[in-house]
Amino acid sequence: MHNETERRAALDAFVATPSGRGRPNRYWKLDLDALDVSAFTPNAASTTVTISAPNGVTACSLEEALDSFADIVARAQEHRGNGKFAHLTRAFAQTGAFVHVPAGRIIDEPIHIHTRANDADGAFALTIIVIEAGASATVIEEFEAVPGATLVYDSHAEVGESARLTASAIAHVPADARVYVTRSARPQRDAHVAFSHADLGAALAVAEIDITLDGPGANGELDALFFPSAKQHVDLLTRVDHRVGHTTSRTAIKSAANGSGQGRYLGIIRIIADAQGSDASLRDDALLLSRGAHIDSVPALEIAANDVKAFHGATIGAIDEEQLFYMASRGVPRDQAEKMIALGFFEPVIEKFPTDSLRKQLREALEAKLA
Repeated sequence: MHNETERRAALDAFVATPSGRGRPNRYWKLDLDALDVSAFTPNAASTTVTISAPNGVTACSLEEALDSFADIVARAQEHRGNGKFAHLTRAFAQTGAFVHVPAGRIIDEPIHIHTRANDADGAFALTIIVIEAGASATVIEEFEAVPGATLVYDSHAEVGESARLTASAIAHVPADARVYVTRSARPQRDAHVAFSHADLGAALAVAEIDITLDGPGANGELDALFFPSAKQHVDLLTRVDHRVGHTTSRTAIKSAANGSGQGRYLGIIRIIADAQGSDASLRDDALLLSRGAHIDSVPALEIAANDVKAFHGATIGAIDEEQLFYMASRGVPRDQAEKMIALGFFEPVIEKFPTDSLRKQLREALEAKLA
């Protein structure tokens, strides 16, 4: 994927780049800036990437794309994310996926990218998605892993003028796996990106999701949910950058924790001085379902323009006793009522996932965590 010089530069950048995530509280035992990568090696056999796509889409391994579509890949690579774990992926990745939708092509069936970590020594994959002007597509990225595995994944989407991309990511991994995911997108003039993301398992799930609005009329929607249980940790960072004026964004996060589950959400909206007329909102709601659970919420607005609309809000709390009383008065047992309320709490975000199959998976996984 990269030559030795490029790999060494990416590894140096990983070491030098702070995660931006200190330990938020006394419960948090993990230091994301002290990750030991000495055992990691570039090994194509450690990762399996499977791609399925309908007619009209170019979908292949990133290795093939570097031979046949080098100019398109190079154009997309210029704008990839530069977070700590994106650098780590580039240092070790030996495989990946490439998706290209030609200009004006409307793709009704979802494109599936399935990434599997095959061993516990570290699995790495890169994905490039290019949706050309006026095109439209849905991409579903799913992750699996063997017990004890570490999966590090980096995905970037370029979305051309008036194009539309709906992209969802969901992990089905064992409770002792570790997953580090970086996702980014750059919509151009009048383009629309809708990201959805779910973290429901793993000993540690770290995700960084970026949308850079880079043309007037560009719109970004970002919906995510996470649910650490037992001793699991989830660390989610989202960032929406308004780089030009008259762009819009909406971010909605739903999280819950039970057992000794620990979670943290950092949500950032940036509006630069030249981005007048931008409209942005961020909403984060967290539900604590046990005494030992803990979730930190850190929403932030960084606004340098004066003619904008920007809003953020956050809530953290337990299930409302009045709701439980109301349901008890109608004969619903307390444990069943708690489950129904918690499942309903997540539903606004679940509805943003693009297929009935994905929504069904999410509801079943959440119900299992609430059992």
